[in-house]
Amino acid sequence: MIKLRDITKYYSTGFVKTFVLRNVDLDVDEAEFLTIMGPSGAGKSTLLHILGMLDVPSSGEFMFYDKEVHRLREKQRSEIHKHHIGFVFQSYHLIDDLTVYENLETPLLYKKVKGAERKSRVADMLDRFNIVAKKDLFPNQLSGGQQQKVAVARALITNPQLILADEPTGNLNSDEGIEVMKLLKNLNEQGTTIIQVTHSEEKAAYGKRIIRLLDGWIQKDE
Repeated sequence: MIKLRDITKYYSTGFVKTFVLRNVDLDVDEAEFLTIMGPSGAGKSTLLHILGMLDVPSSGEFMFYDKEVHRLREKQRSEIHKHHIGFVFQSYHLIDDLTVYENLETPLLYKKVKGAERKSRVADMLDRFNIVAKKDLFPNQLSGGQQQKVAVARALITNPQLILADEPTGNLNSDEGIEVMKLLKNLNEQGTTIIQVTHSEEKAAYGKRIIRLLDGWIQKDE
């Protein structure tokens, strides 16, 4: 599904290059549940953003199925992201002045999904995540766990092949965190590929494989 070869990311300030990722090689198969771990500043989120096509490497090759992502223009990358990838962030990234229903509907509007199908898909997600009673509430009327459930549902509503989760339980209490991790594990068991970033060994254990980063290098693949 994914092949990274010799991926390097750096930022230039004058004559100084600050490296965030160095010579990263990584293969991810369909239906994997992969965790990226490492201390702060190791390059975890940068790697996730490159995988999600929200950022580009400074050098190296990135294959997503048969697409040479490193050769694509920004608009082409954006199309792949829109149709194949769902993103779940630590801080939810819900739209504050939209209801739960409207937050779920928004990605479908971007994809120009017709009204009847939009209604059906939103209803399915509300039911699947047991948030039907919350559909007319705004994000600030929900608990952190409920907001993250909405965020996961929104990421899934376009039927992506890949879910990228950046510290998805970072702002949640332990019970809410377990609930979200069980949701992700269940999605993976149904065939969705999941790549998560976490500091937690406990949360990493929900996956099947761990990549450990240090100073931009892959230290272990276990």
